[in-house]
Amino acid sequence: MICWRWFFASSCITLLISGCGGLANSAGKNSKQAVQEINVAQLISEAQTAKEAEYIFNEGNNLLNSHRYTEAVLTFDKALAIKPQLAEAWINRGNALTALQRYQEAIASYDKAIATKPNRDEAWYNRGNILSKLQRYKEAIASYDKAIALKPNKYEAWINRGIALTKLQRYKEAIASYDKAIAIKPDKDLAYYNKACTYALQNNVELAIENLHKAMKLVPNKYNKLAKTDPDFNKLRGEKRFQELIN
Repeated sequence: MICWRWFFASSCITLLISGCGGLANSAGKNSKQAVQEINVAQLISEAQTAKEAEYIFNEGNNLLNSHRYTEAVLTFDKALAIKPQLAEAWINRGNALTALQRYQEAIASYDKAIATKPNRDEAWYNRGNILSKLQRYKEAIASYDKAIALKPNKYEAWINRGIALTKLQRYKEAIASYDKAIAIKPDKDLAYYNKACTYALQNNVELAIENLHKAMKLVPNKYNKLAKTDPDFNKLRGEKRFQELIN
C-alpha cells in the first residue's frame, strides 16, 4: 500500500474581526448622514456579537491545539450559534471531528464552511482527505481538484490526489499528480516515494527504483525500511537492484 501520510490544513484557521473602533471611524466621517441612513445601535450590537463569536472561536482553537477535541467541538458550536456564517469555525470544527474519527460529521462541517465561503481551499482539501479515508476516491479527487483550483501551488493536495488516483488504478494520472507536487516542492520526499510505489504496481522496475532512491536520499533510513514491508513493491522483491537499494 502507498505510504498514507495525510496532510491536513493547519489545525487552526485564524480569524480577525474588526471591532467597534472601525465602525466608529467610518460613521464619524459624516455623522448626520450616518444617523439618518444607518441604525448605529444595530451596527454596534452586531460588532459586539461578532467580537463575542471571535472570542469563543479562539477558545475553540486553543482546545483544538491542546488535543481536547470533544471540548473544541462544543466550543465551536457555541461560536456558530452566535455567528453561523463563521466559515473558519466550521473548518476547525471539522478538524476536531476528524481527530475524533467522526468522519461523516466532519464532512458535514466542511460542507457548511464551503456553503458559507466556497473559496476556502482548506475546507475542500480536508474534505478530500476524509473522503479518501472512507475510500470514496472519486469524490475525494473532485474535492482536491476544487482545492487546487483555488490554490494551484498546494502540493499536499497534489500528493493526496495522486494517492487517490493510484487507489483507482489510474496510474498515469497519479504520476502526473505527483510530478505537479514535485514541480512545486522538489524536495518533497513523500511525492517521490509514492511515485515509486505507483511505478512498482505497474512493474516498472527502472522508474520505481529511481524514485525510491530519490526519496531515500532526501530522508535517509526511512524509506528503505518502509519499502521492505510495503506490498506495493511485491513485484520487485526478486530484483537484485531493489534488494541492494533497500538493504
